Amino acid sequence: MRSTLKASGLALTAALAASSAFAQDSSLSGDLKIFLDTSNPAPRATMEAMIERFGEMHPDLNIETTVIDREAYKTQIRNFLTADAPDVATWYAANRMRPYVEAGLFEDVSDLWAEPAIAENLASTKSAMTIDGKQWGVPYTYYQWGVYYRKDLYDQFGLTEPATFDEMKSNCQTLLDNGVKCYTIGTKFLWTAGGWFDYLNLRTHGYDFHMEMAAGEVPWTDDRVRQTFANWRELIDMGAYVDNHQNYSWQEALPFMVNGDAAAYLMGNFAVAPLREAGLSDDQLDFYQFPAINPDVALAEDAPTDTFHIPSNATNKDAARAFLRFVVSAEEQSIINNGENLGQLPVNASASIDDDKFLEQGFAMLSSNSPGGVAQFFDRDFPAEMAAEAMQGFQEFMVIPDNLDDILARLEQVRERVYK
Repeated sequence: MRSTLKASGLALTAALAASSAFAQDSSLSGDLKIFLDTSNPAPRATMEAMIERFGEMHPDLNIETTVIDREAYKTQIRNFLTADAPDVATWYAANRMRPYVEAGLFEDVSDLWAEPAIAENLASTKSAMTIDGKQWGVPYTYYQWGVYYRKDLYDQFGLTEPATFDEMKSNCQTLLDNGVKCYTIGTKFLWTAGGWFDYLNLRTHGYDFHMEMAAGEVPWTDDRVRQTFANWRELIDMGAYVDNHQNYSWQEALPFMVNGDAAAYLMGNFAVAPLREAGLSDDQLDFYQFPAINPDVALAEDAPTDTFHIPSNATNKDAARAFLRFVVSAEEQSIINNGENLGQLPVNASASIDDDKFLEQGFAMLSSNSPGGVAQFFDRDFPAEMAAEAMQGFQEFMVIPDNLDDILARLEQVRERVYK
């Protein structure tokens, strides 16, 4: 029996009216089993409504939807992909999908990416879905990282958004000369330091090098890695970061920016809501892309991306492919990512977004047709053990930069063990 999950009439009408854009096959039949890890209430309701809209377009298709708690899903995915695979399953992009690609558990969907509607509109995320020159799923949502800053403070001190690392450091020195820290950060839970490593490494050496590191192909003692840390140390040595950041969570570091003690925060777009709630207006807040360091390196971004995949053992791959086309259509992308649903960014460059200046800036940045790549964030791109040890090392480096040799030697030992 087909799922009876209900969508709103307005959203359903919009999706049906637009469905012809992606040439759906109304003759699909049989069973379509979909496994979701979107167990929180808002994402769950969004996904269920989307599935219902797809079902309305294919009345002969019996859709069975199973929602699994996100943490439980992570421990169960290999088992169900092997033993009793659904036809469609949610997961994550880039190296998070690599184990299942290498184990032969995800279907190659490069044929979908050859279709103009996907190839042209999803170009910015193709690298995140590509392993060994093939694509293994489609993205359905992501969000930007970048530098959120106090525009009123920049205006006060005559600063403009930096386009280069030298301009970034010059701005920083002006702020420090006026008693304002350049960046707030809380590294108590480590992952925020991972964001700084990501951007400094991506800007110094580029996306491909960063992914080679994530795959364990580059020693941590490599001179190129040391160059990334040398760039980082320039900021540390000039006092760019708030003091005692190792004692603060990312939320506990927000007041430094709210109170004007720090001018900016390298963070994901989820920081905007608490900054607004703390009293900063959109006239005071603004956003810029992390500036270039190496002018020969294309600007890659951190944009954690959630994805749909077809398991290799799926039984209704035709219906599964039709569902993936539907998910990434401009119309569906506009619906599921709006503020009433996921409140994130659509991956389709032709989609519409909410009237929010930060979403608009992030969408423009990530929807470029010639991006330098979309990374997933340090603790998604690197294996769990490597990520945990490295982020501990990043925090230590930010507090005691003279320990770099010891830190890199330890991380190299971890790399040799983890990737063996």
